[in-house]
Amino acid sequence: MDSHGQYEQQVVWAVVGTGIGPLLLAATGEGLVTVVFHAGDAVRDEALAGLASRLGTEPVEAPGSPLLSEAIRQVEAYFAGDRHDFELPLDWSLVTGFNRQVLRVLASDVPFGTVVGYGDLAGRVGQPGAAQAVGMAMGANPLPVVVPCHRVVESDGGIGGFGGGLETKRRLLALEGVLPEPLF
Repeated sequence: MDSHGQYEQQVVWAVVGTGIGPLLLAATGEGLVTVVFHAGDAVRDEALAGLASRLGTEPVEAPGSPLLSEAIRQVEAYFAGDRHDFELPLDWSLVTGFNRQVLRVLASDVPFGTVVGYGDLAGRVGQPGAAQAVGMAMGANPLPVVVPCHRVVESDGGIGGFGGGLETKRRLLALEGVLPEPLF
């Protein structure tokens, strides 16, 4: 296997309808590699082109592939209120260094229905002064929803930023019972 051999792998994808709009899910042999919000045609095509260039292979639409079908099942159960935790293999290859470290702690340590402050999360990875860097890591999260960056909020009670938009963040927090459901 040459040095690029690890990238000679299939990338499969599917779009799933959810309560926050269509989500693009993509996976490699390692696991789920990305989740993309608002995955209408233009966003989907841009995300797939980005994946192709990052992973060196053209993603193939394959909603029935074993890895994706389980991810789809768990995402649908989460949005139906029937699942609180994702139990999926994850491919962390799109994120490195500090960002990967922060996201892994977030995935394992901040359960459904809870929130954590940016500074608090920075402390959990041994970098208590790095709240702003944690915010950047959340923005770089390739696996939103599954790696729950929506659970990271400002220490003063502000909702904080969110790559999927604040309305999406509010809906996810409402789904988890952290915020009241929007009235309309």
